[in-house]
Amino acid sequence: MQAAKTQDELVKTFKAILKEERFGSQSEIVIALQAEGYNNINQSKVSRMLSKFGAVRTRNAKQEMVYCLPAELGVPTAGSPLKNLVLDVDHNQAMIVVRTSPGAAQLIARLLDSIGKPEGILGTIAGDDTIFITPSNIQEIDKTLITVKSLFNFTN
Repeated sequence: MQAAKTQDELVKTFKAILKEERFGSQSEIVIALQAEGYNNINQSKVSRMLSKFGAVRTRNAKQEMVYCLPAELGVPTAGSPLKNLVLDVDHNQAMIVVRTSPGAAQLIARLLDSIGKPEGILGTIAGDDTIFITPSNIQEIDKTLITVKSLFNFTN
């Protein structure tokens, strides 16, 4: 029973460390976990945990490459419903911005590009978790926004 509790505590500590978005290597994560009292942790165990929890390397606010956990919706997979990968859809009067789970932007952008001009989308640019959509007609951006939101059952 004690081992299960220790494993649960390790997982909680591991996730908390990754949320700090400041560890760029597995060895840095090992050192941080050891500093928290998990002396039996090694790089191999950290590697398995990173894989198990779908951690990805991405740029933090300081533009450093760091490990982080994907949004709570989970890691995109071939079987993921696309609507679950879209976290936010917003716009100004010239462009629509779609925020996705890490790694999902290009998949979503490809879908948006496929529906194209008939639905008001001139084109997209996708990064790792952000998509910029240029509407075909800026005067009809609200209509395009409604189309994009409805594709992903997004109501916010």
